[in-house]
Amino acid sequence: MVRSNTGRTRDRILQFVQSFMADKGYSPSVGDIVEGCGLSSPNLAQYHLNVLEREGVLRRTPGVFRSIQLVQRTNREVPLLGVIAAGSPIPVPESGIWVSEAEEIIDLSRDLVGDGENLFALRVRGRSMIDACVMDGDIVVMEAIQAASDGDMVAVWLKDEHEVTLKRIYRESGHVRLQPANRQMEPLYVDPDNVAIQGRVVAVIRKFGV
Repeated sequence: MVRSNTGRTRDRILQFVQSFMADKGYSPSVGDIVEGCGLSSPNLAQYHLNVLEREGVLRRTPGVFRSIQLVQRTNREVPLLGVIAAGSPIPVPESGIWVSEAEEIIDLSRDLVGDGENLFALRVRGRSMIDACVMDGDIVVMEAIQAASDGDMVAVWLKDEHEVTLKRIYRESGHVRLQPANRQMEPLYVDPDNVAIQGRVVAVIRKFGV
C-alpha cells in the first residue's frame, strides 16, 4: 500500500510535534507547525490536526493555546527479515523476500513507526548512508511499497544483478540515480527497467552498548 501525500504530511506533523515537545517541554502552536513542516497555511495545519485528533493520535483543549497532547498508543510488532546493504549491493533471493520467517519480532511504538501497513525491518550492513544517520548495524523499519518519491530512502531490488541496496532514489533523464548519503561514495546509475522498489524507510533503530 502506497502512503498518500496527505498521510505523509500527517506523519511529518506528528513527528514534528513529538520532536518539538521533547526539545521545548511544551506543545507547538499552529504557527510553529506551519513553519516547521513547511505547510502552506494555518488552515492546512488545522485540517491535519483535526484528522489526527479524530484518529485518536492527539487531543487538544478547545480555545487553549498550545494544548496539544499526544495520546499513548499500543505498540506494533514488526518482523526483522534479514540484512540490507548500505554500500555495494548484496544478493538476496530473487523473490525479494529476505527470509521466509522472521529472525525476531521487534516491539515498536506506533509513535515511532506510525500506522503504515506491511511493515518489516532489516539490519543495515555498510556505511553508505551515514550522513543520513543510518549506521552500520542499525535497523531500518520499512513500509513495503512499490513506488516512492524522489529523495525517499528505499530498499531497491536490482533485477539483472539479483541484488538489493539501501539508497535515496532520484529519477533522472534516461536513468535512475541511487544516491548514497556518504560523500566518499559515488551514486549508482541504473536503467529504470532494472529497478524494483521493495520498501521505504519509516524509522531507524540503533542499539547502544551491544
